[in-house]
Amino acid sequence: MAVTQVAYEAEGWGVGELVVADGRVVWHELPWPRPQRREPGGSAPSKTPSQTPTHPGQGARAVVSEEASAGSRGFVTEVVQMLQAYFAGRRVPLEDVPVDLDYETPFLTQCARALRTIPRGEVVTYGELAALAGAPGAARAVGSFCARSHLSIFVPCHRVVSAGGLGQYGSYGTAYKRRLLDLEGHADAV
Repeated sequence: MAVTQVAYEAEGWGVGELVVADGRVVWHELPWPRPQRREPGGSAPSKTPSQTPTHPGQGARAVVSEEASAGSRGFVTEVVQMLQAYFAGRRVPLEDVPVDLDYETPFLTQCARALRTIPRGEVVTYGELAALAGAPGAARAVGSFCARSHLSIFVPCHRVVSAGGLGQYGSYGTAYKRRLLDLEGHADAV
């Protein structure tokens, strides 16, 4: 199995992380501002991020900078360019990107498949997504699914809101969720 891990920069958003295996996205961390590492001796900051959202403080171990991967014309480069375009506000078909939807249960897989059909600029409630996934009344299970999602943007959990408002968005917070919804043109961004 060929696995590629890439850190990419999305202007105005920060550094994100993408992991691809066998032509499918298997992990995606949203871009987040990260401090730049200074080279020894105080020279200019390194272009390699000092940490990743999933591995704080581990440095650049196993992370390939975007520059290192930009020379190839493969799937990874294409996906990184799509992500950068998305975060720049352009419409890109992220729902067409092959992703790993092999979840622990059929219900979780159905949640992911259903969520990928929710168009940009629209939202569903946790209960509505549960019904779309074939389990009306399983709103709490949908909340757990969204909290554990490892394919953010490709499986757009930010488009799932609570019946009474915006709802949570894990460690990224509600301001990040609102910013994503604004980027996608959601009319009232809840």
